[in-house]
Amino acid sequence: MTEMPVDIQLPSNLFAGKTAVVTGASRGVGRATALRLAEGGANVVVNYLSNDGEAAETVKMCADKGVKAIAVRADVSEFAGAADVAKAAVDTFGRIDLLVCNAGIWEGAPIEDMTEEIWNKVINTNLKSAWAMTKACVPAMKKRDSAAIVMVSSTSGQRGEANYSNYSASKGGQISFTKALATELCPKIRVNAVAPGWIETAMVRPVFDDPDYHKSVIRSIPLQRIATTDDIALAICFLLSDWSRHVTGEVMNINGGAVLCG
Repeated sequence: MTEMPVDIQLPSNLFAGKTAVVTGASRGVGRATALRLAEGGANVVVNYLSNDGEAAETVKMCADKGVKAIAVRADVSEFAGAADVAKAAVDTFGRIDLLVCNAGIWEGAPIEDMTEEIWNKVINTNLKSAWAMTKACVPAMKKRDSAAIVMVSSTSGQRGEANYSNYSASKGGQISFTKALATELCPKIRVNAVAPGWIETAMVRPVFDDPDYHKSVIRSIPLQRIATTDDIALAICFLLSDWSRHVTGEVMNINGGAVLCG
């Protein structure tokens, strides 16, 4: 599987002068989103957990688009780490306008085999980090005339996923969190979520080692393709931009028609 960006360029003034914070941005959806935000003119804070090289590469790719970018290594499942990211953003750029809560992992087990450790790891990485980052960034975002947050949820949070009940709970929690914050933080901060289905990322690639399973997944998607990270990034950028200035509390489904829900 290859991750090809959509052959379209965002206007360079779409996010001009704004600062965007993206968690889990060293690769995958986070990197693709950081690059699109940079293309749209935003300065970018690239949060990551462990891979210094990949984070540095993301920063360089953003800078090559003519903006400023920094990498901040922090475990945002802990509030102290999230606070470090927010502080770095304000100290470097003086503001936070846009937040993408993308940090996440996909690990599960049948419920009778699921350990407390794996339950907590997924809930903390996916859901607690969304709380921590929002709490850390909102004070700065409230100083802006208009700001926006996007939670990266999943179809798993809408319909559930056997043997990944912890993941489903975390992603469903993000959706409810989105709806609660949308009313709490308006009118200055809009809060929306995206709910991708299958995406071509390193996180899910191992399950496609079986070519028959890979084909069966594609057959289950009406559009007959698996989303690229750029497909998700463009949707996130739409929700962060003034193109969606009257949209808040919504969940945008990006699944090729595989899960049809309102």
